[in-house]
Amino acid sequence: MSQLKAISVIDGRYKRQTDVFEDIFSEYGLIKHRLISEIEWLKFILSELNLFEISAQNIEKIDEIKTKFSEKSAVRIKEIESITNHDVKAVEYFIKEELEKMNLDEFKEWVHFALTSEDINNTAYAMMMKKGLVIIVDLLRKFLNKLEELALEYKKTPMMSRTHGQPASPTTVGKEFINFAWRIKKELMKLENIDIEAKLNGATGNYNAHYFVFPDINWIEESQKFISEYLGLRSVLFTTQINPNSYISEIMHNLIRISSIIIDMNRDVWGYISLGYFTQKTKKGEVGSSTMPHKVNPIDFENSEGNLGLGISVMEHLSVKLLNSRFQRDLSDSTVLRNLGLVFSYFTIAVNSSLKGLNKIKLNEEIIKMELSNNYELLAEPLQTIMRVYGEAKPYEKLKDLTRGKKISHDDLKQFIDKLKVLPDDIKLKMKQLTPEKYIGKSVNLVDIYFKM
Repeated sequence: MSQLKAISVIDGRYKRQTDVFEDIFSEYGLIKHRLISEIEWLKFILSELNLFEISAQNIEKIDEIKTKFSEKSAVRIKEIESITNHDVKAVEYFIKEELEKMNLDEFKEWVHFALTSEDINNTAYAMMMKKGLVIIVDLLRKFLNKLEELALEYKKTPMMSRTHGQPASPTTVGKEFINFAWRIKKELMKLENIDIEAKLNGATGNYNAHYFVFPDINWIEESQKFISEYLGLRSVLFTTQINPNSYISEIMHNLIRISSIIIDMNRDVWGYISLGYFTQKTKKGEVGSSTMPHKVNPIDFENSEGNLGLGISVMEHLSVKLLNSRFQRDLSDSTVLRNLGLVFSYFTIAVNSSLKGLNKIKLNEEIIKMELSNNYELLAEPLQTIMRVYGEAKPYEKLKDLTRGKKISHDDLKQFIDKLKVLPDDIKLKMKQLTPEKYIGKSVNLVDIYFKM
């Protein structure tokens, strides 16, 4: 019933597809990653800066606060927040409670040392984004592999193209899939190379409190070391109180482009199904229409398009909004950042739907061959081109008169070729032997080139 009563489809209808993000982007996930940042910073302060003599055993005990974190821990932190009305401070107080239980009271006031809440928030979100991207990249690789599989399977299968929706020079089915594969692959490489950035530099980005208390410590180098070695992130130095969030904007723009490419593919495959080029595998018990029992609708591609559209709208806002903050800090980014999980969820639902659709399609070679054999006017392009080479007068105009707005047969073309005066006989024979099915240019070679890249 909790799924049936969920307001969001992400936590309701599509929960099975999105629960992989529950421990990352939920309130529980945010609290957990805040606590990780706090504990790692405490360990760093106590063990790396030569300010204390602390045993390895005590460091391990402190680390247990992180490793033993549970839903019960998160509930306790929310209880504390109900009193403090401050979410990050609640995490700090929880850690202090745990230290007391371990008889490590002497280290309590080093929790959250010299930090502002945003030092914890931005590092937490950066870790969350890093984990979320691992899932997204893995899903995109599966999607890319499917496109490549279809490209190889159909690389030699001729197909009539359509430009402006009208019959156009033939291609191969495989080449059309490789077009999308190449576009996705290029964007995926960029996505994998975006640095996940974090900052830890105090209330206005200048290490003020750090430097005032311990002026002999090189806080710039130490914060960089902490961010890279303890959190596995890339340090950004030049900030106000908040991370400028350029990396999030980059990721959002990258995912917008990928989403748009997948929408383009969804619409093309939807169109090919509509034309009869593909049929869809049926499943016993499934219904395509409430009144028309014959229908097998391309709903997976439609579902994907709709969810990608929702995702893009959220991504566009995040990519712009998170670059802005009044003076050194305002709070308008806080509620926006909590919606990062929506982006990953809508994107995941959509890609899974496209994958499901691609796994259901089956090529209808009979329809494809029939379309090619019924459109000999497609050969007006190669014929007028070779006529130019041999000096035939007004080749374009002659073929325009023959074909524009008309259906012609192979015999019509042969008769046209016989009347040409300049072309040698062997070239005329080559022209007569050409069919739309053979007129695919270097389509097959282009697929092979992709797989050698």
